[in-house]
Amino acid sequence: MLIGSIEAGGTKFVCAVGDEEYRIKDEIVLPTTMPEETLTKVIDYFKGYKLDSLSIASFGPIEIRKTAANYGCITTTPKAGWQNVNIVSILQTALDIPIFFTTDVNGAAYGEYIASKLSETPVSSLVYYTIGTGVGGGAILEGKIVGSLGHSEMGHVFVKRHPDDIEFQGICPYHNDCLEGLVSGPTFEARLSQKGASVSLENHVWDIMSYYVAQAAMQTTLILRPEKIVFGGGVTSEPFLKKVRKDLNAMLNGYVEMPNLDKYITMPMFANNKSATIGNFALGKKLIKSNK
Repeated sequence: MLIGSIEAGGTKFVCAVGDEEYRIKDEIVLPTTMPEETLTKVIDYFKGYKLDSLSIASFGPIEIRKTAANYGCITTTPKAGWQNVNIVSILQTALDIPIFFTTDVNGAAYGEYIASKLSETPVSSLVYYTIGTGVGGGAILEGKIVGSLGHSEMGHVFVKRHPDDIEFQGICPYHNDCLEGLVSGPTFEARLSQKGASVSLENHVWDIMSYYVAQAAMQTTLILRPEKIVFGGGVTSEPFLKKVRKDLNAMLNGYVEMPNLDKYITMPMFANNKSATIGNFALGKKLIKSNK
């Protein structure tokens, strides 16, 4: 059994081929240019293998409802040229194999879920957030991806302003005060005129960011009660999550019983966003079985 994986991002497409044991056999990274150029290269790559299925974890927003006329489309993305591109239809026509389609964060969440099942500390529910150029989240409950009307948009929930951050306008063109508008990577440049990677963890801005991320973790905890929350993406680090755990503990104030926060809020089990690739392999395998 060979399964194809696409982690479709705004800057790059990570394409991989793996087996039913979620082992990566081959991988290629392609720059995200215009749709025709990028997808032609993707198709050429996968035509070199006899795939049984393909799973796509894509940047969004995307249309995942199979009953929708534009199922398979990347919809209102700000990525120039990619609005309303039906990535599923294009790849389906070219490769003629079953395709599973979901968001990048759902794919990563499913990969973390599968990895936990193979570990000494399996969980049946978790939430995965990525904090990078944007902010997104995906939830797995009892092994199923959450979302029926559409996919989750956890990066656009509103959070209470930090007292020292009242004047900052936020960078989300839709909501300003949403999580993405206040903690995504570009907010460092908007606040400090410098890249986040160069900002010392001693800078007070990290306390402000932690305050917001801890609120997101609190909302997730109280609404979904998952066994684990994973934070990935370029903004996230273990020292930052230490701040988040402390803030979350203070916000909950003993209201609900919580597990060890060092194990509850974690970094991804895989480096370099390999969680989405593993998730794609698992979802592609599941698709094959459901079609038999």
